[in-house]
Amino acid sequence: MKKHIIITAGAALMALTACSDWLEEPSPGVTKLDDYFSGADAATQNVNGCYAPLQWEYNKTFYPEWFIGDVVSDDALKGGQNTNDMADAYDMENWKTMPNNTLLLDFYRNQFQGIARCNLSIHYVSQMETDETLTLRLRDRLLAEAHFLRAYYYFRLVRVFGGVPIVDFVVDSDKNWNIPRSEASEVYKFIKEDLIFAQSRLPEKRSYVSSDMGRATKGAAEAMLLKTNLYTHDYEAARQWGDSVISKGQYTLCSNYADNFTLEGENGPESVFEIQYSEDPTSDYGEGNGFTRGCFDVIMTRSRSEALGGGWGFNHPTQNLYDEYEHGDIRRDVTILNPTDEQIKNPAQEIYLGSRYHNRKYGMYTSDDNSLYYKLTHPTRGPINNKQIRYADVLLMYAEACAETGKEAEAIDALNQVRGRAMMADYPGYKFCINGEEVANPTLKQAIRHERRVELAMEGHRWFDLCRWGVAKETMDAYKATESDEAQAQMAEFIKGKHELFPIPSDELDLNSALEQNPGY
Repeated sequence: MKKHIIITAGAALMALTACSDWLEEPSPGVTKLDDYFSGADAATQNVNGCYAPLQWEYNKTFYPEWFIGDVVSDDALKGGQNTNDMADAYDMENWKTMPNNTLLLDFYRNQFQGIARCNLSIHYVSQMETDETLTLRLRDRLLAEAHFLRAYYYFRLVRVFGGVPIVDFVVDSDKNWNIPRSEASEVYKFIKEDLIFAQSRLPEKRSYVSSDMGRATKGAAEAMLLKTNLYTHDYEAARQWGDSVISKGQYTLCSNYADNFTLEGENGPESVFEIQYSEDPTSDYGEGNGFTRGCFDVIMTRSRSEALGGGWGFNHPTQNLYDEYEHGDIRRDVTILNPTDEQIKNPAQEIYLGSRYHNRKYGMYTSDDNSLYYKLTHPTRGPINNKQIRYADVLLMYAEACAETGKEAEAIDALNQVRGRAMMADYPGYKFCINGEEVANPTLKQAIRHERRVELAMEGHRWFDLCRWGVAKETMDAYKATESDEAQAQMAEFIKGKHELFPIPSDELDLNSALEQNPGY
């Protein structure tokens, strides 16, 4: 089951150096890039290294994507010990972000490190001659993985910052460092091209042996094409890619929703793409990117109460999210930990701006009352994978694309598959609350958006959904009115046309004179 891709960039990237013209003889023990890329092992190791930045969550500060996708949205408050704990995330959730935000700098650089690794692989692996070990089929698959991952890193960037520099070559000199930003539309076009290349060459999930579980698949590329086309409002293309994923029968919903968030459920029938983590008991504190293959999500999101794992208490679900679940929805208690008064030992440190809730999905609690939890072999690193794309997400994206293209019956069927797994009533015929107001007869669009929120809550989707729907301003203003007085006192005004994007980090502006800042920053 665990953990199938060994992320080793060392052999591929750390001991390499380019040849310099002024050297008449090669230095002992130094491998030239051209000499290194020979044979299947070298190609595979190098592409394995392209996955590694997906795992990274800490360098100068912590920067997992849920600090944006959850905490910036109406789904979660930052949490932690107090408002000063992770001040960069505090600024982001309260519309006080400055360009020197360290969380954004690390996030930005992480994605470009991933892109650089992909460019290296694409450039050199594509030139390698095939043989009995590096077959044409294997080389094509490895190149497709690198194209998929490059698209994935760019997708992460464009959602947060808008247009960014498009780099599709190996940057080996400061002479080609200053690259201007491309428009967001051009970045999305580039992403789609990479994904189409990957989709045409990647195998289906069922074709991989168990040791390769976690690699990019044809289904993952098609799901990302579905998703990317939703972001660019190309709904017919999105619908067609959704049709392609669903029709092949590669994925099914887990019969038990909670199984998606257990070690036993990793790379299971609902998993389309997930970031692979593993138990890493020898990891040390504070060294930064690449020093562990364990994840921080467990310790970061567990309650600070020793009775509940003694974590760091970040990513508190809001009352607003809690209230949107319909009566009897089993997903609420799988998603949100609501500790008893007895379990809260220190209210001043464990209740954040009025929220006592915690994200249960990645806390690795093993009992219904949360009294038992997975004992970490290293104090800060956990073994659980991060689900990036689940089949439920695919069905709801497909429902959205169908609804936008007039395929109402198909949209309702996909929506009701997700609701049926949660044992909720079919659409139409149910009601739910939005910002404390009952919606008794929701439109299909309202129903799909509600379902995305409760099905995918605390998995880093919400903020990006609000922005692509163009409703961030009105949603966040309405949410603010439902928050505690303590939370409202921290919030600045949301400025439409500015706060949907975050600033390009000032350190990057200093390094690259061709970059321009986002409006308002």
